[in-house]
Amino acid sequence: MPRPTSIPRARRSRIAGLTLIELILTCGILLILSAAAIPMFRITIQRRKESELRYDLREMRNSIDRYKDDADKNLIRTEVGSQNYPPDLETLVEGVNISGGGAGAGAGGVSASALAGASNTSQFGSAGTQQLGAGAAGGASQFGSALGSASQAMSGSTSKVRYLRKIPVDPMTGKPDWGMRAVQDEPDSDSWGGHNVFDVYSKSTATGIDGTKYSDW
Repeated sequence: MPRPTSIPRARRSRIAGLTLIELILTCGILLILSAAAIPMFRITIQRRKESELRYDLREMRNSIDRYKDDADKNLIRTEVGSQNYPPDLETLVEGVNISGGGAGAGAGGVSASALAGASNTSQFGSAGTQQLGAGAAGGASQFGSALGSASQAMSGSTSKVRYLRKIPVDPMTGKPDWGMRAVQDEPDSDSWGGHNVFDVYSKSTATGIDGTKYSDW
């Protein structure tokens, strides 16, 4: 019987050596790709956090502006010196009572006009009640309706309004803790003067991809 052929020892060493080299090259390529992918992955995460930061700042600032708009319309009672800005961020979440006084202003104007018309009607009726007839009755009816609308508006029904669902977490610090500035503070102040919230900013000391500090956003 023919003897089974066997691979010479030197050839087996060359095959094993080539396999080891290929393995080393493969590992090297994987390391290079990983080293290139890690920075890209970090930048992707940073961009996502920056997008969240811009969104949170925009939402809080819009809530502050809506609060001030309602306060300027005398729908919210504010403290003297606050210039109608909210006292803190918690107030935007807890909500405030909005009065119906805003609608009363318009109704008050109508009632005053109706009052003047009714006064003239009364004088005209004293001069000639018989000539007034049905017109006087119609004017009195409109005057009474206007008075009813005005008194209903002046009664001031209230409703609670929340301007912010919750205080968001700062994606850069991981805490729902934001820097605040009062309307009396300097634009670049890093300490809150209290009494009102005019603006908010991140307390992170890091720098964004564009080279600006997150606290300046």
